[in-house]
Amino acid sequence: MDAQLKKGMLELCVLASLKKEESYGYKIMTDISPYVEISESTLYPILKRLEATGCLTTRSKEYNGRLRKYYMITEAGKRKIRESVADLEELRRIYDFIRREGN
Repeated sequence: MDAQLKKGMLELCVLASLKKEESYGYKIMTDISPYVEISESTLYPILKRLEATGCLTTRSKEYNGRLRKYYMITEAGKRKIRESVADLEELRRIYDFIRREGN
């Protein structure tokens, strides 16, 4: 898969994992990993980028004597998901055309 396309899809996966409730890095990674391969070295830059663009907010809370960073999706993050779903539907139509015409 094209690296840029995968990067965008991973961002959407991270946002989607936060639609129902806030979460922390390791939990986000375990929620996503059954669907797509992701490592900590990939996840944390994505979280930082999404926070920088206003798609996520964070808060810190103590857990077992350490601070844990929790991520929450914002309205901008939800809007990004909605817009991306529309884009994905368009890509699906293009893919269907290519498959149909390629046979």
